[in-house]
Amino acid sequence: MNKVLYIPFLFLSLLFLQVFILNNILFLGSINPYLYVAFVIFYPLKKERYLFLFLSFLLGLSIDFFSDSGGINAFALLFVAYIRLFFIRVIFKKTEQDYLLFNLHQESFGKVFNYVIILIVIHHFILFSLANFSTQNFSSVLLNTLYSSIFTLILFFLGSYIFRRKEK
Repeated sequence: MNKVLYIPFLFLSLLFLQVFILNNILFLGSINPYLYVAFVIFYPLKKERYLFLFLSFLLGLSIDFFSDSGGINAFALLFVAYIRLFFIRVIFKKTEQDYLLFNLHQESFGKVFNYVIILIVIHHFILFSLANFSTQNFSSVLLNTLYSSIFTLILFFLGSYIFRRKEK
């Protein structure tokens, strides 16, 4: 895909997928996949950081608008977008000079798996903590985080495998 169209396509496709399909899935009554976190994972590191943070906030806010959730998706996605570079430095051992050449598809599966799990679990924990906003429901927050993270991870890696380009 053309590099100019990649980010708008990713943004719009994840927005529509989340709003029109995934928000209507409730597995076992309360487990919902939040695949729009993939925007933060797949966004290229070489792009402008402030634009990335703004687009992450805008994506979360758009999902909040359609879901009537009061800004919790925007905050959770913005927070994960902000801390993403820390985990790239820690997990992949990359420095600022390496960012231009960084490609998630060229890294080992173990590192990518750890990176994706950490970002998704942090996102989901923040999302469910803000949705419940009570210490009395902490076990519910943890269970929803765990189950929704597993569901999201399965969909993420299935989608990544299906839509990955063949590299020659």
